[in-house]
Order: sequence, then C-alpha cells, then structure tokens
Amino acid sequence: MSASTELKPKPRIGLALGGGGPLGGIYEIGALRALDEALDGLDFNNLDVYVGVNAGSFAAANLANQMTTAQLCRIFVRNEAEVHPFHPEVFYRPAFREIGSRLLAVPGLMSTAVSRFINNPYDQSFLEALTILAQAAPAGLFDNEGLHDYLKRAFTMLGRTNDFRELKRSLYVVAADVESTEAVCFGAPGFDHVPISKAIQASTASPGLYVPVEIDGRYYVDGTLRKGLHASVAFEDGADVVFAVNPQVPIDASAAVRAGTMKPGELTRSGMPNLLSQTFRTMVYSRMQSGIAQYARDYPDKEILLFEPTRDDAKLFFSNVFSFQSRRMVCEHAYQMTRRDLLNRADELEPKLARYGIKLRRDRLEDEQRTISTSLYGEMLPLYVAKGRKKQAEKGKIAASLENVTHLFSRAQ
Repeated sequence: MSASTELKPKPRIGLALGGGGPLGGIYEIGALRALDEALDGLDFNNLDVYVGVNAGSFAAANLANQMTTAQLCRIFVRNEAEVHPFHPEVFYRPAFREIGSRLLAVPGLMSTAVSRFINNPYDQSFLEALTILAQAAPAGLFDNEGLHDYLKRAFTMLGRTNDFRELKRSLYVVAADVESTEAVCFGAPGFDHVPISKAIQASTASPGLYVPVEIDGRYYVDGTLRKGLHASVAFEDGADVVFAVNPQVPIDASAAVRAGTMKPGELTRSGMPNLLSQTFRTMVYSRMQSGIAQYARDYPDKEILLFEPTRDDAKLFFSNVFSFQSRRMVCEHAYQMTRRDLLNRADELEPKLARYGIKLRRDRLEDEQRTISTSLYGEMLPLYVAKGRKKQAEKGKIAASLENVTHLFSRAQ
C-alpha cells in the first residue's frame, strides 16, 4: 500500500476534569451533558483516556465505568437513584475519630507546655509555651470515608468495576502525596492496585477540610495542590486531543456586579469561607492557565479544548450544595452555559472537531427551549415507546390466545 493511501491511525481522545468540590462536580455533570448532546461522534463512555482530580475524579471514574451523562444527571442531581441513593452529606461527615484523638492529646500537650515554661521561664512567655496546643487541631474537619463506601458499592454493581486494571480504557485519578508533595496518578503502573473508590477518596480530600487519606502507608490529599487539570497525563498516555472541563474559576466581582449576579461588596461581606474559596480558586486558576500555556510548548502537535464557567456569574459561586434546588440550578446553569459557549465558538470548533470525526450539532445548540429535563426525557422516549410496543404485543398475544381457546371450546361443544 502506498504512503498516500495508507490509513491514518484513529485519533486518541482524552477527557480531563478539574476540581471544585461537590458543586464543581455538579457543574461538570451539567457541562458534560451539554457536550454529550452537542458532539456527534463522541462517546463519553468510550474515550481512550480519562483523567480526574478532586471532584473531576468522581465524574471521570463514573464515565469510565459506563455510567452515561444522563444517568449522572438523574442520580447525582435529580436524586433519581437507580440502586444506591446518593446524598451530598457523605462529603461532610465530621471526622470524629481524628477530632477525638486530638482532644485526648490536649492534657499531654498542656503538661508539656507548663513543663517547658517552668524549666525555661526566661526563654519564652507562658502564652508562647501554650502555642504547642496548636498540635491539638485536627488534620481535617471532615472524613470522606462515606464517599469511599458509596463508590465501593456502586462500582461493584454488574457491568462496573472498582479495579483500574479491569477497565477497558485508561483511568487516572490524581492526588498529592502529603510528605513528598508529588502528584500521584492512581491507575498508573505501581498505583493501579489501589481501589478506584479509595483513589477518589484521596483525590477529593481537600487539605484542612478533610483528613488525609492513608494508602499503603502514605498520606494523600487533593491533587489540585499541584495542577488544576492534569491534562498532561492524558497527553502522555497518547491522547491527540483532550476535552477539559474546569469548574473552578475565581469570581470577577466587578464583572459580576455589572452582570447583575452580585451586589457591590457582597463577596467581602460574605465571610471567611467565601474569601478563602476566592483565594484558593485564584491560585488554582493561575496555575491552570500557566499549565495550558506550557502544554502548547510541550505538546505542539496535540490539542486541548477547554470549557469553564464565565467569571461574571456569582450564582455558581454562592450556591449551596445541600440544597436540592441549588444542585439542579447549578447543573442546569452549567448545561446552558456550555451550550452557549459551544455555539459562540462554533466557527472555531467545527474544523478542529472534524479532524477527529466529531460533528457539532448546531440545531440542538440553537434550540432555545432545550433544558436538561427535556434532554433526559428525549433520551428516555425511545425506551418508553419500546416498552409501550412490548406491552401492546403482549396484549395482542394474550388476546390471540384467548381467541384460540374460545374457538377450541366452541368446537368441542
């Protein structure tokens, strides 16, 4: 076969999902649903490589485990659980064991502080000696063991697996080693023996909020400490193009005020949690932008297609994950925001997508009446029709059987 007629290898497609906590995960589900509907020729359950960090590891692992974007919406957003009901409270169970052990250490620490002061009264004041009590602060307020338990049950259902090595496609869950500060890719050789559910537990353990997760004698926390997306992991696995969703962007307060989604000064007045969230988002976002610029230099023949929220939308920033209505709003908002982004970038995206055999469905994006609810109903409609036909067929068989019985009975008479 001549060089001109040789078939080109099928492009490898990857998915990289960033962090953002429980609400970030809800945002990603909405964005993925929009992408799934709008991109013909792209099967989110049959990509070549999946990479997830923090909440992104949760969504990526479910997709790699053959859960569709529609199922993710119904189970984790609409509470239409198929088998195991999911409750966001699993993310926020107090770390009673950690807190208890720290409290038990207080008497010993107090004794050490008093002893140090008595033995060296001129070296430090009594208040300075008491600073040792800081060691009584827990390593995390919450324990996400409940998330591990939930996923362990979910991934042992028929057709799914909790073992990286049994997946048909590559899945990498990124966490950070507390002591070495290095990023670790669970699912890679040497780390693929770790259960997927345990890897996700480690990747979602945000420092200070969650207790570090022990795996094989090492302690791990949220992988966004190193990078926001880790798309390079997909490139290193051979992906030619990576679809990336980053739900974690800092709010631009001035732009949000102009857009009417926030009042002047609201961010500053909203308290420490939101200020810390803004600071953390800024650091992660800055590193992510630097990382994407680096990808262009390190992988000039590869491509990353990034989707993320606009920075003028405070609705997402101030949402409450515990509110059922809020979860539905965030998911719908992400869905519509991603649809608008796709339509606005259609002229730019279409030739890029065509190189990978993917077609952009403008007709669906231009449908202003389309919502997640209508899209889910649309997906289920063929099933309902099929069920209806099956019932009609069964009724027909029953009627025919009764007719035969009646005919035989009449003949016997």
